[in-house]
Amino acid sequence: MASVPQPRRSRRHRVVIVGGGFGGLAAAKALRDDPVDVTLIDRRNHHLFQPLLYQVATAGLNPADIATPIRSSLRKCANVSVRLGEVVRIDDRAVVLADGTQIEFDHLVVATGVRHSYFGHDDWEQLAPGLKSIEDALEIRRRVLLAFEIAERTDDPTERDEHLNFVVVGGGPTGVELAGAIAEIATRAMSRDFRSIDPSSARVILVEGADRVLGAYTPDLAESARRQLERLGVEVRLDTLVDGIDERGVDTNNGRIDARTVLWSAGVQASPLGAATGAELDRAGRVVVDEALAVPGRPNVFVIGDLAHARWGGEQVPGVAQGAIQGGTHAAACIRADLAGRARPVFRYTNKGELATIGRSSAVGVIGKVKLRGWLAWMAWWMIHILFLINFRSRLVVLFSWAWSYVTFQRGSRLITSAWRPGTDRASGTSEPSR
Repeated sequence: MASVPQPRRSRRHRVVIVGGGFGGLAAAKALRDDPVDVTLIDRRNHHLFQPLLYQVATAGLNPADIATPIRSSLRKCANVSVRLGEVVRIDDRAVVLADGTQIEFDHLVVATGVRHSYFGHDDWEQLAPGLKSIEDALEIRRRVLLAFEIAERTDDPTERDEHLNFVVVGGGPTGVELAGAIAEIATRAMSRDFRSIDPSSARVILVEGADRVLGAYTPDLAESARRQLERLGVEVRLDTLVDGIDERGVDTNNGRIDARTVLWSAGVQASPLGAATGAELDRAGRVVVDEALAVPGRPNVFVIGDLAHARWGGEQVPGVAQGAIQGGTHAAACIRADLAGRARPVFRYTNKGELATIGRSSAVGVIGKVKLRGWLAWMAWWMIHILFLINFRSRLVVLFSWAWSYVTFQRGSRLITSAWRPGTDRASGTSEPSR
């Protein structure tokens, strides 16, 4: 007896999201109740709350305080699976991982962000690390804390001064945050912990090529930020361009700065995966997208967050967390519209405010039409960032750590660490981290 053909079960619509940052998570969560199968791919297993990364770099918080496993964040999304891997190529209907695995998609959302740019001087990265990952933050923390230790033990006054000089290149939010935090470490957190040196004598020099710090802010707020930095003891050098970096300092158009610790926050370069979409790129490598955040000519491929060059109201959407989150939810809405046969909505960016912290009780920002400075802006910055942390435990830990630091002037994560290597005497701790 011939078998009766069984009707084919129609497969579910496949959505692949590359990147587990703010945008990728927002897109995945927005699709949790839709009849689609979502695969989120990231080369790391955790979501990182980047706005507080500088706190890890300056010993204020531990990495686990600002990072959450992606699987844990999406455990309530039954139609979402997580894949640990690195996407190296985007084909017509599939992404290809570094191990050769192909994952097919009907819709693709690319949200792989940006990294620091050295403007053609990639050799500077070893000498001046940037701040985009936990690994970057731990390396910066190691270099900053080790500088004080080496200064304590040396008898050479020139070498001591070089180790107590810190240069931060770039006066954007990250540079301002780093410079202010390092100044606080020197003058408050470690001021009485050493015997041969006075940590408060350390010099923190912020170098900015433009005529003001925080160039995205209004001139009056930028000027307020500069004054607050200088009250913390930071030397702000404007109209200063870096010509070269070596192991003992920085050469600029305004002269030499001797310093053994140089940190970089001067520019960003988009993820190389943007070029894999085949789309037009801007000068920073961002993908120029259409009004729905899709790649022109590839309507089933969306690019969101820092990687996207999107425009709204005649201006480029800034590469901040709120833009990525809004982009993620918008991409999900477009996928939902495609499945229903409706016209896609146009992406509309809503600026919910901008805040930049400088140091203890120091910050600037704009919320709506209200400009904030000093303590009030600082409190608003902290409360908003704690609110945006992914889980309750992180909020509680960060709130406690922040309150403890505020009352005691101390930083609880002052650990000098380095990558494990054979031969390290882990019992006695006699192996010194290399610089």
